[in-house]
Amino acid sequence: MGSCCFLQAKMMPFLGPSMLVALLRVSAALDPARDMAWEDWKSLHGKAYLEGEEASRRVVWEENLRMIEQHNWEASQGKHTYWLGMNHFGDLTNEEFNQMNSFLLDEVELAVGNVSFFHKSATERVPRNVDWREKGYVTRVKNQGRCKSCWAFSATGALENLHFKKTGQRVSLSEQNLVDCSRDQGNHGCCGGKVWKAFEYVRQNGGLSLEQDYPYRGKDGICCRNVKKIGIKISGFRRVPQGNEKALEHAVAKFGPVSVGINFNGKKFQFYKSGIFSADCGHGKLRHAVLVVGYEEKKVRKSYWIVKNSWSEKWGVKGYLYLEKGSNLCGIANEAYYPV
Repeated sequence: MGSCCFLQAKMMPFLGPSMLVALLRVSAALDPARDMAWEDWKSLHGKAYLEGEEASRRVVWEENLRMIEQHNWEASQGKHTYWLGMNHFGDLTNEEFNQMNSFLLDEVELAVGNVSFFHKSATERVPRNVDWREKGYVTRVKNQGRCKSCWAFSATGALENLHFKKTGQRVSLSEQNLVDCSRDQGNHGCCGGKVWKAFEYVRQNGGLSLEQDYPYRGKDGICCRNVKKIGIKISGFRRVPQGNEKALEHAVAKFGPVSVGINFNGKKFQFYKSGIFSADCGHGKLRHAVLVVGYEEKKVRKSYWIVKNSWSEKWGVKGYLYLEKGSNLCGIANEAYYPV
């Protein structure tokens, strides 16, 4: 297993004098008033630590908690349009969080082969509000864990929509099938991948396995398993013109959920809980693949995208993000695809 794929805990078999002094300083920085909250949080999320690690993780957790409390106080004063909450990422620094969730492939690489571009009609009008969850197209929120497989979850989400659209049957497709088997198309399992390369694998393979037949393990498989696949056949995929939110809106309204890449920067995204996220996401490479399942167009309040994530229901609004719409925030329209 390559070290790029996971954050590895380090064993601490021996604590020298200098390390003992450092740990004592860390312990002195802890707030005793938060002891019960810390124990409850560990129990809720099933956290266990190596010898000598807990105190340093507690310091990170307390720092994150203070940031969350400060932000929410500011939100109560009308300074923000979204709220934060402690979650299962609470003991990670933002650097660790970013490393764990980035799909580190070259973001300037464009799709080739069986790709066409989506062109929105100049005259066709679309609904002001769309939510494909209400129509049964969207499966439950899943959890990619510490495997950098967001690209696979984004891809299966779009493929599940296509299957429902054609058959009326809602199925949960196998992300592990993509993690293990789409390396010939250029993906790298738990070290990152591309949504369009996942679509290309499904096209060449003539389908994809169901999750129940090829369950998710959250780590790279030794080899690609030959299991039953369902007949979800695609001829290719379409790309939304880069940076064009109006085109993305039309694609979502007309065809259903669309796979997109987004950037995120800072702790605000790590602990997003509710409301319309409107913070600066940073620039540069798109870090994460998600699924746009709808949007809300508002005349007075902020309009927003409805985004399905793959960090479990413990993150965001039961696993969803409401992202400000209209300024290509987080680069949401920079790399958007859907299968056909």
